[in-house]
Amino acid sequence: MAFSGKVRAAYQAQLKGIEDAGLFKRERFIHSPQAADIEVEFPAGSSLKKVINMCANNYLGLSSHPDVVAAAHEGLDTRGYGMSSVRFICGTQDIHRELESRVTAFLGTEDTLLFPSCMDANAGVFEAILSKDDVMISDRLVHASLIDGIRLCPAMHDTYKHSDMGHLEEKLQLHSAKRLKVAITDGVFSMDGDTAKLDAMAALCEKYDAMLLVDESHASGFIGKTGRGTHEKCGVVGKIDIITTTFGKALGGASGGCVSGRRELVELCRQRARPYLFSNTIAPVVVSGVLKVMEILSASTERRDKLEKNAAYWRKGLTEAGFVLKEGDTPIVPVMLFNAKLAQDFSLALYEEGIYAMGFFFPVVPQSQARIRTQISAGHEIHHLDRALEAFKKVGKKFDILGRTKQEIIAKYGM
Repeated sequence: MAFSGKVRAAYQAQLKGIEDAGLFKRERFIHSPQAADIEVEFPAGSSLKKVINMCANNYLGLSSHPDVVAAAHEGLDTRGYGMSSVRFICGTQDIHRELESRVTAFLGTEDTLLFPSCMDANAGVFEAILSKDDVMISDRLVHASLIDGIRLCPAMHDTYKHSDMGHLEEKLQLHSAKRLKVAITDGVFSMDGDTAKLDAMAALCEKYDAMLLVDESHASGFIGKTGRGTHEKCGVVGKIDIITTTFGKALGGASGGCVSGRRELVELCRQRARPYLFSNTIAPVVVSGVLKVMEILSASTERRDKLEKNAAYWRKGLTEAGFVLKEGDTPIVPVMLFNAKLAQDFSLALYEEGIYAMGFFFPVVPQSQARIRTQISAGHEIHHLDRALEAFKKVGKKFDILGRTKQEIIAKYGM
């Protein structure tokens, strides 16, 4: 069918509706490596602006670390640019298995399988290990990639209220007759910054003979005493059946992900997971960089320790300034604004002050939950945080939200 005037007009009207609702997302172009200080072109065609980045997933500041970049160059020189194939045909190099072994040891699991991304890992794992006779019980705030993977699986799907262990137990009891049961959660919830109650979940899963799957994308490398993740923080290393995580955030910031856990489950993913079977292997240059990241993390906790201090400093500063924050103890600190247009206007005002922090609104977060999601990095120094706090206070005063309650902000700007 030709893309006729009528069809084009329908899509144009749809896009205009998104824009009129204040939900249109405009990308900004970074002309520098990812770091605490970046150069940005926004709007398109404008001159570059130097800003402090307060919204990257670069938690450990390793995205442009010179040792990681050097390792990536070495991988490029010794293993080539790409594999031009999937793993089971001719796309597996020695370094792919080496990284799988390193990740297994780091996470405290039995085996690991690399995927092109954690999105792919989450898309493939459920269909590979479950059937129509099984049930998946997920937290109602799990990441979109987990939701997509759940949709692709023939097993029954049910949910429990966010971090409500009593409700999870009710659902485990309700589905006790199912062949297999798996409880599903994020380790750190990326929009709110809170952590799952993995100790309680592991106990419930053991009691009701269920498996436990955790997406650790916003935890691997920096949550827990040595950065192993939420399972380390909660004291349940070795008790998680399936961990999915990414190399695109704290662990180097490039791309790639994995499924790690019980040996049999990982092997089933190797045999059946469609994104693994039909997507090209992670590029050697990325694998080499991540191997260096694993080496850095195994040598010292200096970066995760600095990140923890930075996050506490930032949260304290915002709280004292009078912003409404989501509670938490992770580097994800959401500044709640509740109104989508206010979130966009606030973000633009911050940009004018030299601070890069994006507004988040529906459908990325629920209606009436618009926010500026700030994310702290070990790459930030105190002078970065102080400068950002000054800007947040100035913009907060401009929009008259400092010291205001949720109800007062909504009364002023709507939901």
